[in-house]
Amino acid sequence: MNDILNPKQPILEFKNFSLAFSNQPPVVNEINFSIKTGTITALVGESGSGKSVSAMSVLRLLENANNVDYKGEIFFDNKNVLRLNNNQLRIIRGNDIAFIFQEPMMSLNPLHRIEKQIAETLTIHQGLTINQSRPKIIEWLKKVGLRNVEQRLKDFPHQFSGGEQQRIMIAMALINEPKLLIADEPTTALDVTIQAQIIDLLKHLQKTLNLSILFITHDLSVVRQLADNVVVLQQGKVVEQGTTDQIFEHPQMAYTQQLINAKITDSIFSESQEKDMLIKCKNFNVWYPIKTGILQRVKTFNKAINNIQIEIKQNSSVAIIGESGSGKSTFARALVGLCDFHGSYQFLDKKIDNKNTKHFAAVRKDMQMMFQDPFGSLSPRMLIGDIIAEGLLIHNIGDKHSRIKKVRQALIDVQLEPDIVGRYPHEFSGGQRQRIALARALVMQPKCLILDEPTSALDKTIEKEVILLLKKLQLKYKLSYIFISHDLSVVKAFCETIYVLQQGKVVESGSNEQIFKQPKHQYTQTLIKAAFL
Repeated sequence: MNDILNPKQPILEFKNFSLAFSNQPPVVNEINFSIKTGTITALVGESGSGKSVSAMSVLRLLENANNVDYKGEIFFDNKNVLRLNNNQLRIIRGNDIAFIFQEPMMSLNPLHRIEKQIAETLTIHQGLTINQSRPKIIEWLKKVGLRNVEQRLKDFPHQFSGGEQQRIMIAMALINEPKLLIADEPTTALDVTIQAQIIDLLKHLQKTLNLSILFITHDLSVVRQLADNVVVLQQGKVVEQGTTDQIFEHPQMAYTQQLINAKITDSIFSESQEKDMLIKCKNFNVWYPIKTGILQRVKTFNKAINNIQIEIKQNSSVAIIGESGSGKSTFARALVGLCDFHGSYQFLDKKIDNKNTKHFAAVRKDMQMMFQDPFGSLSPRMLIGDIIAEGLLIHNIGDKHSRIKKVRQALIDVQLEPDIVGRYPHEFSGGQRQRIALARALVMQPKCLILDEPTSALDKTIEKEVILLLKKLQLKYKLSYIFISHDLSVVKAFCETIYVLQQGKVVESGSNEQIFKQPKHQYTQTLIKAAFL
């Protein structure tokens, strides 16, 4: 089919390729598809369908795992990569084929400044020193939308937001101008405006560099804007492939139709009514000192949160939206005492003192967080039962028997089997790990859940399940949600009140209807326009 669609020669081709671990059944089973030179092919499917392991096999990144068994062939530039020696692979990796991973903090070295990390690939493949690399590094970081680039070259990865970290990874991958880019969920952590910029950037690079791209994603709206061809994987098999127009306009398989239709279109938030106050912040600030000179004197401040007013009622869903670096996650961390703040903060009519650890011990029991990356927030060395029960132990809640009972109930609430308590996080899919993280929060019986991008790493079918589950739990336990997200389609369906943050300030707030139907601020209008192209 693809040869008819595109007369260009394939730069990457999977031929009857299968992959299995430790003599288990294949996780990828005799797949066949190709990517033509200078085109973008999207690889789509639910979590566990084999998308990422297929992509990683191109550079044989799985060979450190136990007993990886390859069958079939993968050709890159007419060479079978499965038969190349280590030296031949080393030349290709990062130079001819670049890889962007889904979780940037797992890929960036936390001990090295970003300039050094990006310069490393230029040193290896082009022989440039860090000083020679600097102009090119600045150029590429600006291309991917990073702000204040010259001032931030010496920063460490943890000093950037999730979206900024992903932009750094994209710049690092593209700086050597490879022939093939493999992008595993590269826009997952990006807000809608930057996502649109990255899509435009990738399209531009495709044309100017004749770049070929294998684009792995669960966001079909991105696929429709970006890809020339689509390959649909289900349980390790190719069930359908064709041009983007063919797949979206005339999907043949029921599974493809299910993926395309997996959208939350109906509003599921509660009707507006009088509710008691849960959280009230007034003149709320989070400022980080910027120190210079040998004596490290404070020269100025990075005003991550600057003089904001926010109110959250009980049993309500409130969204905090804005671009990466706008202060959304910083605000959430300040609420539970993970960073210092100044100003007035009331929780359940009790004034919270920034310096009083006892105040925050009570707040943390009643206000739990679900983080963006479930795998990163779950200890790989702990069993699921111990992970969920940890908060109960810390707050000295109940005896051993009652804690076991609470853990089992939390797993039932998130629609997981209670007998998984003896397993480890790596044994579960992304959607299952997010449910485990939710169970860990629910077991504390909180009054408020802070959801920091809880669905951004999930495919659309699982995202819909998680959102409906969150609504069900809200009705059952009368929970309040603080929903931090760049996915405005989810916000529109889920949250009755919305605050819009830009560079640490609330530029607009109001009801769901006010924000989405009559946005007043130009920034809000830009966000909504970028989300609903």
